[in-house]
Amino acid sequence: MEQYWMPKKLDFKNLRLCLDNYPADFLFIRLVGSAGGTVKVNEKLKGRMLDFKKDKSGLYLFIDSSKVFHFPLGDYQKGFSLAYERIVPTEDGIGKMVMLSHGIDPYDPSLPEPQRSFLRTVLDNHLVEIFFEGRVNLRFHSWWIKPHWKYWTIDKP
Repeated sequence: MEQYWMPKKLDFKNLRLCLDNYPADFLFIRLVGSAGGTVKVNEKLKGRMLDFKKDKSGLYLFIDSSKVFHFPLGDYQKGFSLAYERIVPTEDGIGKMVMLSHGIDPYDPSLPEPQRSFLRTVLDNHLVEIFFEGRVNLRFHSWWIKPHWKYWTIDKP
């Protein structure tokens, strides 16, 4: 699963673009290092509305206007990344996930279309993943480290 990094200063703009323009279908929050053992939120979002509010006390996540989680943002080091789940058909009909390294063009025509997109980050020692159906569009933002590491930003559909 390839990941595309985004500038931290655009995190909440990118989060707003995603939630306003793409159907979120799952929210997952767990403690970092727990390998799924300490899950805090594991919610299907089909037919429900995910939203957020950021103020001086941190970031609040809401599902259908009910507060689900609060991050005080005391330990917030990296920005969001977007990952794509791409599946290549196999003879057994199950399919195989495509694993790519950095520097890959997200629109390479030789790659299968993403089945899901994951907006993810670590906030206050919690892994946060918001899953979206299909492709969340990206556009080039700037170079992080030439010639392979780029910053991307969310683009409208």
